[in-house]
Amino acid sequence: MKAEGPYFDELTAGQAFPAVPRITLTEGLAAVHQSITGDRLALSLDTALAEEVTGASAGAGTGAGPGAGTGPGAGRPANPALVWDVAIGQSTVATQHVKANLFYRGLWFRRFPVIGDTLRTTTRVDSLRQNRPREGRAPTGLAALRITTVDQHERPVLDFWRCAMLPLRDPSGQTGHADDLDAAGATANPTSPAALLDGWRLDRFAAHGFWPQYGDLVPGDVVEVAGGDVVSSAPELARLTLNIAAVHHDEQAAGGTRLVYGGHTIGLALSQAARALPGLVTVVGWFSCDHLAPVHEGDTLHSSIEIESAEALGAGGLVGLRSRVYSAPGQQVLDWRFLAVLA
Repeated sequence: MKAEGPYFDELTAGQAFPAVPRITLTEGLAAVHQSITGDRLALSLDTALAEEVTGASAGAGTGAGPGAGTGPGAGRPANPALVWDVAIGQSTVATQHVKANLFYRGLWFRRFPVIGDTLRTTTRVDSLRQNRPREGRAPTGLAALRITTVDQHERPVLDFWRCAMLPLRDPSGQTGHADDLDAAGATANPTSPAALLDGWRLDRFAAHGFWPQYGDLVPGDVVEVAGGDVVSSAPELARLTLNIAAVHHDEQAAGGTRLVYGGHTIGLALSQAARALPGLVTVVGWFSCDHLAPVHEGDTLHSSIEIESAEALGAGGLVGLRSRVYSAPGQQVLDWRFLAVLA
C-alpha cells in the first residue's frame, strides 16, 4: 500500500476526495503567514482599526449566530491571502502529483472569516482534458477542480475552480478526456459587496489618511511598485497551509528544483499592491488568475498594478486591479485580476 494522491488517469468527473484536517485561523498562523508573504492590509494587522471599521470585538470570531463572522462584533478579519492559501492547500489532497497549476477562476468571498474561525474545504473534479502527446515528454492532463470552503458553522466562505496539470500513471495511457476547461468558473457570480461589507464604516478607514485613497485613482492608471520581494520559506508556507503537492517539497518530484506554491506568489503580489495602495481595505474576489511561468525559492518578484475599473461605494469604492508579476525583466510569472475595496 502506498499513501499517495491520484494520477490524471485515475480521475473521473464528479469525483470527490476524502476529508482533510480543518484549520483554525489563529494569531500564530496569521503571524507566520505574514512573515512569509508580508501582509500589509491595515484591517488584518490593526485590531483597533478593525473594531473601528467593522464593529468587531476581540475574540468574537467563534459566534454561532447567523451573521457571525461578517458584521459588527464579529472579530478581526483574517488576511484574505491567508484564507485562500488555506483553502488551496487543503485542496491538494487531489493534486499531490501536480506538475503545475495553470489558473484559478471564480474565486469570490461569500463571507470574510475572522481570527478564531475554522475552515473546512472539500474538493471535487469538475472537468478533465488530456493534453496532446509531445515527443520526449511524459503524458499529462488538465483537471479543473471545484473547491468549496466553509467555516465551523458550515457557512460558505469560498467556492472556486483551479486547474492543475497532472501526469498519467500509465505512460501509454489514453483517457479520452476532452472537456472544455474554459467553462470552469464561467457561471460563478460575485457576492454583493454591499452584503459582504454590511455594517462596515469605510469612512472610519478613510479618516486614517492612507494615500492614495479611492478618489485619487483613475481607470487606466498604472502604478509601478518600487522594490522587489525575495521568495523565501517556500516549503514552510506549503506546510503551514497543508499543501502536500510534492513539487513544493521534494526536489526529485520537481525534476531537480522545487517549485514555489502559487499562493506564495499571489500573497507577495497582494503585499506589493497594499504597499503601493495603503488604502486597500480588503479583496472581494478574483476575476481571473493565471500562472504564466514557474517561480523558485530565491527569485525576487516585482509587480505593476493597473487600475482597470472604479465604482463608488459609500466613503470608498470598488476597484478592479490587475497585478502583473515578474521574476526577472521580461519574465512574467503571474497575471492576476481582482476586485478590491479602497477607502
